[in-house]
Amino acid sequence: MSNEHPTRPEDFDLCALGALDDAERHAFESHIASCADCAEKLAAARGRVAILAFAAPTVAPSPGVKESLMRQVIASAEGPGGSAARVKPESVADGGIFARWWAALLPVATAFALATVLLWLHNEQLNRQLADLRNTIEQQKQELAETRHQADLIAARETLVVPLWSQKGAPDAHGEGHARVLYNAKEGMMTYDGWLPSAPADKSYQLWLVPMSGAPISAGVFNPQNGEMSHMMKKLPAGVTAKAFAVSLEPAGGVPQPTGPMVLVGPIS
Repeated sequence: MSNEHPTRPEDFDLCALGALDDAERHAFESHIASCADCAEKLAAARGRVAILAFAAPTVAPSPGVKESLMRQVIASAEGPGGSAARVKPESVADGGIFARWWAALLPVATAFALATVLLWLHNEQLNRQLADLRNTIEQQKQELAETRHQADLIAARETLVVPLWSQKGAPDAHGEGHARVLYNAKEGMMTYDGWLPSAPADKSYQLWLVPMSGAPISAGVFNPQNGEMSHMMKKLPAGVTAKAFAVSLEPAGGVPQPTGPMVLVGPIS
C-alpha cells in the first residue's frame, strides 16, 4: 500500500482489526497522519469493530466445566481435615478460579468477534457485487428493449431508410463520414447509426430532420470518438413528413437551429 488513499473500503476495517502486515500498517498510518478524511473513516471502522466485539454472545460453559469449577470452589473452602476454611477477602479480590475461567473464555469471545467482522466485510463485498450485477442486468434489459424497438422499426412498412453522405468541403470529413437514418413518420420514431471523426473540443455534431415545410427539427446532439460508431434513438413529433436528414457541426451542446456547415446530408427521394 502506498501513501495514497486506500482503494478498498475494507482496508479501514482490516486496519482497525490489526489484520494488516507491518509494511501495510506503516504505510496506512503514515497516510492517516496527513489525511483527515481517511482518519475519520478509520475512526468509524474502529467504532464498528468495537460494537461487533460487544455484540459477541456470552459463551455458556459445558456441564463438565461447571462441575469441575464447583469441586475446586468446595476444595478451596475446606481446610485440612475437611473443616471449612474462612475465605480470605484478598482471594475474592484476586479473582481466583473465576479470573482463570474468564481468561480462558476471553480468547474465544475475541475470536468470535473477529470472525463476525470478517463475515460482515465479506457480506459487504457480496452486496457491492450484487448491486453491480443488478445494474448490468438493468442496462442489458434497456439495450434489449431498444434492439427490439429498432427491429420493429425496421420491419414496419412505413419506415424510411435514409443514407447520409459526406459533403464536399465539410471540415475534417474528407469524404469518409457516413450514416444511416431509419425514420417512421407515423410513430415519430427515428434511429441514427453512423461514423464521423471526432468533433473539435468546442464543437458538437447535431442531427436535423428537415421537414417539407417549416424550420429544421433537432434530432439529437452527439460527440463521437475516433473509430467508434454513434447510435441514437429518438422520439420526434409524429406525422412530420421529412424531405431530408442532415448533420451539422455546431457549438458544443447544440443549438436551436443549424448555424454551422453541413457535414452529412441525406435527401429523401
